[in-house]
Amino acid sequence: MIPTLPIRTRPALALLLLFLTILTASSVARAARKKKTASTTTQPAAGPHNFPFDPTKLVWPSPPNIARVRWADYFAGEKIDYSQYAAAKHKASWMDRLAGSQPDADKTNLKKYPFQLVGPFGIAVDSKGLLYVADQKVGAVFIFDPKTHDTQLIRNGFEAHFGWINGLAIDDDDRLFVADGKMHRVLVFSPQHQLTGQVTEGLVDPVGLAIDTENRFLYVADTQQDQVLVFDADTYKLLRRMGTGGKNHFLTSPGDFAAPQGVAVDKDGNVYVTDTLNDRVEIFDADGNFMSTFGKPGDGPGYFARPKGIAIDGDGHIWVADEMQDRLQVFNSEGQLLTYIGWGHGNLPGQFSALVGVAIDKQNRVFTTEQYPGRVQEFRYVTDAEAAEEKAKEEQERKSAADARRKSTAAAAVPAKPETVTAPPQPGNASPQG
Repeated sequence: MIPTLPIRTRPALALLLLFLTILTASSVARAARKKKTASTTTQPAAGPHNFPFDPTKLVWPSPPNIARVRWADYFAGEKIDYSQYAAAKHKASWMDRLAGSQPDADKTNLKKYPFQLVGPFGIAVDSKGLLYVADQKVGAVFIFDPKTHDTQLIRNGFEAHFGWINGLAIDDDDRLFVADGKMHRVLVFSPQHQLTGQVTEGLVDPVGLAIDTENRFLYVADTQQDQVLVFDADTYKLLRRMGTGGKNHFLTSPGDFAAPQGVAVDKDGNVYVTDTLNDRVEIFDADGNFMSTFGKPGDGPGYFARPKGIAIDGDGHIWVADEMQDRLQVFNSEGQLLTYIGWGHGNLPGQFSALVGVAIDKQNRVFTTEQYPGRVQEFRYVTDAEAAEEKAKEEQERKSAADARRKSTAAAAVPAKPETVTAPPQPGNASPQG
């Protein structure tokens, strides 16, 4: 027979059981929250930065001026599937523990590892709109689809053998030229990214590259030689040199260089070179004759402090990437500053940190590379024709608004015409009925 508790004890026991139940449920809930927090902290958040503002609204110059540059996008590397890194590790066998090695299931497959930009430098765009970025520290050429962010790679040790890659250029046949300073050469790849040749004659430290598709010239800025070497873009034969070599970066005379790094060509075949240590840009004709120069050392708008990348847009404006000032400046053909992007150093959209490269494609997209955050930013250049159209539209809107205000003011000034009131007929004046 099971003994029973006195009636007086039953309520106390019930309260005790209720308290224990609540305490147990609270402990389980705390454990679940702790487990959930631990799982979220071990798994990084996927996706790009969440900026505290909408960066696609950024324009240069600021309103009420007509926008000439718009921020569009940025690229940081291959897409990462974070879920695979949050999975539980496999248990090591006794042999793995004895040898101090990882289980095979936990070893990283380098061919499948999602590469990220670390030290992007040279940049180019092919006829399909694909973006090519040479990363010096990763030792690979990243190939981005700007629309989808899908990424391909030409990697050192897999698809190619690189030493220290710098500048890039792509010709009208979509051949890719890659400057390799450590290997003293420029590698040439087919549109299918197969190595087809190399340029080596006379090169010491090739950095910046540019191709004149009309005259079939390949321009190579050799930083150590203080020269720009000109090759036949098809036979790779050295044709001539621009600048005086062998002076160890001390020359400042027009037409000479001190550690040149960037080179670009406009539609007329004129050549633009960033004379980096002289803080200037020099301009030559297609025959290599010196034409003009602009720029001087300083930290204000229009001045330079180690200019590197350079590009020419469809309107003939000159875009210069300044590494120390982290400023992308735009000049006309006379060297007058038109606008600039970036003030100070930072990682927000429109800011730069070690800005080194710039490229502009036929769709008026502007791409920049910067070293410290390891990223590419994309901007949209508003052409002269588009800006003129926008200006005419704004003027028409202002004129229409002014006309509407004048009409409203004139209508308010005219006195209202009094209304005519007809008195109702009086009974005594009514016509007799016949």
